[in-house]
Amino acid sequence: MAKESLKVYLDALICREAFEVQGQNIGRNIPMISIRDLEKSSFFYPFLRKPDFQRETNEWESQKICEFIESFLDGDLIPCVILWRSSSSYYFVIDGSHRLSSLIAWINDDYGDGKISQEFYDGDITEEQKVAAQEVRKLIKAAIGSYKDYQSLTQHQGQVDQKFLDRARNLGALGIQLQWVEGNSEKAEASFFKINQQAAPIGETEMRLLLARKTPNGVAARAIMRSGNGHKYWSDFSQDKQDEIEQLAQEIHQLIFEPKLKNPIKTLDVPIVGSLSAPEKLEVILEYVNIVNNIEVDSQLGDDPTGEKTVELLKNCKKVAQRINSNHPSSLGLHPIIYFTLALVSPKLGHFMASLL
Repeated sequence: MAKESLKVYLDALICREAFEVQGQNIGRNIPMISIRDLEKSSFFYPFLRKPDFQRETNEWESQKICEFIESFLDGDLIPCVILWRSSSSYYFVIDGSHRLSSLIAWINDDYGDGKISQEFYDGDITEEQKVAAQEVRKLIKAAIGSYKDYQSLTQHQGQVDQKFLDRARNLGALGIQLQWVEGNSEKAEASFFKINQQAAPIGETEMRLLLARKTPNGVAARAIMRSGNGHKYWSDFSQDKQDEIEQLAQEIHQLIFEPKLKNPIKTLDVPIVGSLSAPEKLEVILEYVNIVNNIEVDSQLGDDPTGEKTVELLKNCKKVAQRINSNHPSSLGLHPIIYFTLALVSPKLGHFMASLL
């Protein structure tokens, strides 16, 4: 049986930005970008952005990333990338974030574990993310070669394979076609949802969080998901509230996701939540936040402009997690597996244990 390829985390390579900016796009828009435009020192890449509500860029597996980069190098037809230019001259990716991120990853040798990702996640790179990055890097080295290899190929023309040399020569002329959305931010947002519900539909949980991105439970779930790191969906709050949210989210994440799950399982010292894909993990966290805080509908609490409600929800989540899996004085002192075993053996006992929380 073939080894299952892990999905690669490329979310850090294109920064997020609030989409509710005023004004329409201005000036002339270029029809194509070259590989040099995606280097950190270019005039294009530093201003490339994703809408803050866009799902994480982690849906492509290593093989797909490798095949895409190889297709680009061989001059194959690549679907155009759709952008929208704001009045502040940020280039928002409406469609094509995985394509652009794959090339950015290749150029910067960052497949979720490099310098850009380390800074984005404040050094908190999961083991799964590191393994996926190592897998795709090894695959690309064998099938394509690194970007730095191609930069030096023209200086050693007699010592390299002709196919690689031809690719190096072509890199200066290769590019990705661009298509631009005309109009204001409302038009651009409508285009984003329309496009992303066609070719690659957004999952139900992802759609819930996109629509509830400013609600306290939506912000709380995203904060817990990344242990208070990554893109700050809470950046509009005061600095005190931001610090409190990040601290609470980190503590809750540790209570439910640590110690790290290792297979085969030979001990009961395991996390409450095991190894899940990003969408599954996000769904579990969102449901946890909602259940603990008696939220029946995601929009039940409305938006949270100050962060007060988000902090309140996180405190409630921490309180319950501490009772289940900690040495805190409020804990019942039972191993977490007992709670779930009782719930399976006897629903009545399970309800009783839940009432104690």
